[in-house]
Amino acid sequence: MSSADQSGPRSMADRVAGRLLEATVLERLGIALASVTTAILIGLVLVAAAGYNPILFLNNLIVGALGSERILARTLRLSTFFILTGVAVAIAFRAGVFNIGVQGQFVVGGLFCTVSILWTAPFLPTGTVGGIGLMLIGTVAAAVGGGLYGALPGVLKAYADANEIITTIMLNFIAIGVVSWLLTNPLRAEGSTNVQTERLPDYVGLPPIVFGDSSFSIIGLLLTLALVAVVAIAMTRTGIGYDMVTSGYQAGAAVYSGVDAKRTIVATMTFSGAVAGLASAVYVIMFQGRFIEPASIHTYGYDAIAVSLLAANNPLGVVPAGLLFGGLNSSSSYIQTYSDVPVQLIDGIVGIVIVFVAAPELFRMAAKRAGLGGEDR
Repeated sequence: MSSADQSGPRSMADRVAGRLLEATVLERLGIALASVTTAILIGLVLVAAAGYNPILFLNNLIVGALGSERILARTLRLSTFFILTGVAVAIAFRAGVFNIGVQGQFVVGGLFCTVSILWTAPFLPTGTVGGIGLMLIGTVAAAVGGGLYGALPGVLKAYADANEIITTIMLNFIAIGVVSWLLTNPLRAEGSTNVQTERLPDYVGLPPIVFGDSSFSIIGLLLTLALVAVVAIAMTRTGIGYDMVTSGYQAGAAVYSGVDAKRTIVATMTFSGAVAGLASAVYVIMFQGRFIEPASIHTYGYDAIAVSLLAANNPLGVVPAGLLFGGLNSSSSYIQTYSDVPVQLIDGIVGIVIVFVAAPELFRMAAKRAGLGGEDR
């Protein structure tokens, strides 16, 4: 290799990619923390340049995430949704499939959850027993709805060679449009001026213990962490998880070892969509108590892509990443309410943080696919 080649852009990219690809977990955690710190410092400089007090902004950033019991409950509630949707994205990414359709699967799962509870409630007893039964029915229905909607782009990719990025993005718009029409017409709450379903029965919901906030229950967060553990074990310690990862990254090797690569791709997307549906079940049962206009729901499914990237597509790593995003979003709401900093500037700073924390992992993924990082890759 000539000296020109060794000092060229390709060689430099190889060295950087090789260093990132060989980084240990602690080194990657250090990179993430350094990225967050750098992004916040840049944000504070922008705040000062715009004529606002950066110290006050930083104080509001911290208070907005952790300042009181009520604010902490909001942070944990948002984090719960980011963790669940982040895991849904991570399942697909880890298996080499890009599921950009978690938002659509979240919407479909939420509709299935709400409708199944409302339709079966008259046939079950009221009270705690009936409430638990209805929540189980709604949770299963949400997983089925999200899973089936996730399976659709999986089938198109496996058997029609359709690009899953394009199909999942298109299916997001279709889900939002169709569900919005259903909520506007046949499923709209009687006499309501808002686009939403009837409210779930009063005895359906998770008890607000520990924080005393009716919109957040520590049970929802604990169930979320349990699901994360199950997904992590399934993806790393079971034959099904091994087949998913192998089929996604090395379809030829998977077929050679006896794995049906096409069927596994469909199973991966179904699994990912089912987790997105479960996220929506928690959203409906723990938070909203009904299903609302899909376009007004926060873009958890899109933000989950950055959450998953920050976590290196590791289901366990999604937990701290989700907590970070929950804190950022809670702070954003607080700053909008209690300061005169323009919302555009706040969103821009949050966007800088997201770009900084996601960029290293995005580069790692691109380098791996491009074969950068050394001749042995």
